[in-house]
Amino acid sequence: AFLYPVITPITTILPSPLSSSRLLSVTAPPSLKSFSSSQNTMFNSPSIELKTSLMHNMTYQELFLKASSMISGTQDFTEQTVPKVAFMFLARGPLPLAPLWEKFFKGHDGFYSIYLHQHPCFSETMPEDSVFYGRNIPSELVVWGAPSLMDAGKRLLANALMDLSNQRFVLLSESCIPLFGFRTIYDYLMNSTMSFLDSNDDPGYNARGRYCPKMWPIINITDWRKGSQWFEVHRELAIHIVSDTKYYPIVQHYCTSPCFAEEHFIPTFVHMMYPQLSSNSSITWVDWSRGGPHPRTFGPNDITEAFLNHMRFGSTCVYVGNISNMCFLFARKFHPSALKPLLLLLSPLLLGIDT
Repeated sequence: AFLYPVITPITTILPSPLSSSRLLSVTAPPSLKSFSSSQNTMFNSPSIELKTSLMHNMTYQELFLKASSMISGTQDFTEQTVPKVAFMFLARGPLPLAPLWEKFFKGHDGFYSIYLHQHPCFSETMPEDSVFYGRNIPSELVVWGAPSLMDAGKRLLANALMDLSNQRFVLLSESCIPLFGFRTIYDYLMNSTMSFLDSNDDPGYNARGRYCPKMWPIINITDWRKGSQWFEVHRELAIHIVSDTKYYPIVQHYCTSPCFAEEHFIPTFVHMMYPQLSSNSSITWVDWSRGGPHPRTFGPNDITEAFLNHMRFGSTCVYVGNISNMCFLFARKFHPSALKPLLLLLSPLLLGIDT
């Protein structure tokens, strides 16, 4: 059964304007609609989340088993419970763009949860008044290019599933930024019945070329898919991903460098088992135009109104059955030095003007 509360879908969502900024220069099609007034009332009485520690002593096997069993507890989720978006940050260490995210979350307590996976030896703590304070989960060493990167994503999902009010789950890095205000992103996700992740059948060396014949017959090369690590999923699909014990061990064992499990497991798994639950598109913008193993990183000189407009409205996609130019809600990768111009241009939007 579908697990998150039913919200009547609308055709598309109008990104609210930034009246105090020339970032308004590009707008969405006039056919887009916003949340109905009855749905907007949810923002008047949120349930405030207490900042309790997320640390625990469960082994990862115990954690995944408990997270998988959360499907049986969905009867505790009632119409009076406000559905939340779980923002899951996979970071190597510090969060240099935290001030931007602080503005994004400000004033929306009760509508989001934050989960932070950092290097287990990273000891720096956030101030007590920060939204990131006390949001660390038990972590393990993550090595780029190794299955441990996918393990960390599953670990974040499993911990976030412990909260039954979490109904949408977004994986982000320390170099990600939001492209819209909280209200617009929340509405966009809650009005869709689909998860947002891409799953591509690429015949090239860096896709099908990574397939190991020893995965057969569990995973056939014709089912092998590639997609972005940075996904967004609804609760039903999140439980399926965490509870899988058939496909992931195969990918984990045979997909090692130069094969990257985080780019193949979820796209392949969803394609094979739950294609009807995915839009087959990512909502995190990234620039791979320069080639290589890493996408382009943007610095302060790259941050302009035109560039932000391009990320926000420069693409075309299908959203709840209609054509939209609002396709990406987040973007990466941004260098810490880009924080100042990002704050300058995005602050009006992140402070709630778009709501």
